[in-house]
Amino acid sequence: MPAIQALIFDMDGTMVDSMPWHAKAWVEYARRHGMDLDVPAFMQQTTGKNAFECACILIGRTVSADESAQITDEKEGIYRELFAANFSAVDGFEAFQAKARDMGIKVAIGTAGDAHNVQFVLGNLNMQPPAQAIARGDEGLRGKPHPDIFLKAAERLNVDPAACVVFDDAPFGIEAARRAGMHAVGIGTTHNEQDLGGPHVMAWAPNFSTLLNNQFLEKLHDA
Repeated sequence: MPAIQALIFDMDGTMVDSMPWHAKAWVEYARRHGMDLDVPAFMQQTTGKNAFECACILIGRTVSADESAQITDEKEGIYRELFAANFSAVDGFEAFQAKARDMGIKVAIGTAGDAHNVQFVLGNLNMQPPAQAIARGDEGLRGKPHPDIFLKAAERLNVDPAACVVFDDAPFGIEAARRAGMHAVGIGTTHNEQDLGGPHVMAWAPNFSTLLNNQFLEKLHDA
């Protein structure tokens, strides 16, 4: 295994505990539009997908750019309003990424979220120092399980994918890391260890405090 040079973090459900609020936002969006939406099933289908992909799945056909923008703007506005009053980072994230940077490891964000949601999260999160690269789903990159977002993050860091570790809370993200030729760590905010497994998965943890307590970064550095 090549020496690990970079960590790439998914955002929703990995950096911040936002997934319940995304689900609540879809419930409210469906209520406003009189839609009969099975939100748990929809979330399972769409977690890690970009906004356009989510809109197509929601409507059941390929939507126009304008339709996608309207759906996304309304739903994500609801989400940000709900989560703003309940904002929380995944336990230990800020300390974990700061320690990685102190150890000389590069840090990037690889999210299917759009610029507005990234700005919202980073405006509320104590991420110091800031990420050195960000790749988003609204940049024309296919959503997970396609590897595009993680590969773009590695490219922007100028790091070989094989020297990257992805942290993600969802099966599509773990699979995207495999397709990108990267290692992965499952963060158990939304899924159990079995759901986030694979030969490329180095560890599973309920949060980053557990990884800190287990000296994950020190072991990674020594390896």
